[in-house]
This record gives sequence, structure tokens and C-alpha cells, in this order.
Amino acid sequence: MRYLIVSDIHANWEALEAVLDASAGRYDQVVCCGDLIGYGPDPNAVVDWTRAHVLRVIRGNHDRGSVGMDDLEWFNPVARAAALWTQQELTPVNADYVRALPRGPMAIGNWQISHGSPLDEDGYIVSATDAAFVFPYVASDLTFFGHSHLQGGFTWSRLVARSLGRPKVQRDPLAVRLEENTAYLINPGSVGQPRDQDTRAAYVLYDEDACCLYFARVTYDVDKVQAKIRRAGLPEGLANRLGLGR
Repeated sequence: MRYLIVSDIHANWEALEAVLDASAGRYDQVVCCGDLIGYGPDPNAVVDWTRAHVLRVIRGNHDRGSVGMDDLEWFNPVARAAALWTQQELTPVNADYVRALPRGPMAIGNWQISHGSPLDEDGYIVSATDAAFVFPYVASDLTFFGHSHLQGGFTWSRLVARSLGRPKVQRDPLAVRLEENTAYLINPGSVGQPRDQDTRAAYVLYDEDACCLYFARVTYDVDKVQAKIRRAGLPEGLANRLGLGR
């Protein structure tokens, strides 16, 4: 089975559409590590697509915040404003769908997905030190996670955690062959709001039978999304950061 692994779409329809176009024919099923909504201007389009096409999806913190499940006092002012706007925009059907999303980690065969750390859905894994704390408690040798918006990952072999670094993806996806006796924490990066100084939408393709995954990036119409954000009256910073990749 071949999977398209996405995370942190954040209501950015143009970025998601570009990912789907670029990966067409390369996957059989779609899996999402959470944060369908929040920040971006098209929450209903993204949730409608998810309901129709995604095999497995778990909740993220912005999903919870955007349907009234979390106290927004923990959100920064920009994230809070976006969550409150999204609460008003979501259709009742889509709000109910998001509210019912399960908490990770979620097993999919012999691998799993999580939003943040498998030990804490709101916990960040951004360094090998973070990963070294998590690996001994992870039930699977392969976990896909999101939350940090940083494409990359970590390996665990002989009780040592190592970073894969930031994948230098040019035009073609970058292959990583999964090795025996090694565990992996893999972040596909953010579709809708990358934060690694690369404005392109990020995702991963995973070929389960070949034991290989591919980091990938694709350009999309950032200007169009920025214009939508401004028309919606969302904070200006949300538009600006898309053009900076941070």
C-alpha cells in the first residue's frame, strides 16, 4: 500500500490542492496527522475534502480550539483570532466532524500517526534530545507526527537518537529507505503553513511494501491565499508568514 501522509493543512486549500496534483497516481490512501483547520481561510473546503477522501485522521490542537473544545487562553492572540473566526465559518456538519476526531496516536497496521509527541498530543519534537526521550516509549518502529511544521525526522538505533536534518528537496521527492533494527519519527512537514524557511507545501509519500518514504515539496499560489486571508479579516501576520515560510 502507498500512502500520502499530510499534516497541518491549516485551512489552506490552495496548498492542499497543489499537494494532491503533485502526488496524483503515487498513492492509494491518504492519512493526516491533524490540524486540518485554524490560521487559514478555507476551513470548510479542507474539511469537506477530508471527510470524503482521508482514510485516517486525528485531531490537532487547532482543530480542538477551532470548535470550542479548548480554552483559547492558551493560544497566542493571532491563533486565538483565527480560531474564533473559524468557529463562525464552519458549517455545523463540519464542526461536528472535527469535534469527533480521535486523539492520537492512532495505529495503522504496524505503524502509527500522532499530532505532536506520541506521549503528548500537544508536545513538540524538534530535536534529537526530544526524540531520545520519546523513542523508548513508542509502540511502533515508524511514527508520523506533525505540530512543529518542520519537515524531517529522527532515527533510533542502538539507543541513540539522531536527526535526519532538514531534507533538501529539490524538484523530485527525496527517498529515505527504512532500515531494519531502526525506529523512525517522521514529520511530513506542514501543507498549509511551513516554518522551515521554505514556502512550498510539504508532505511525505510512504510506500509500505518497499519500506521507503519520500519527502516532497510543491509550490502553490501563495498570493491567492494571502488575498483570501486579508479579505476574511484574519490577522495580517498570517498572510505575511506564508511568503516567508516561517
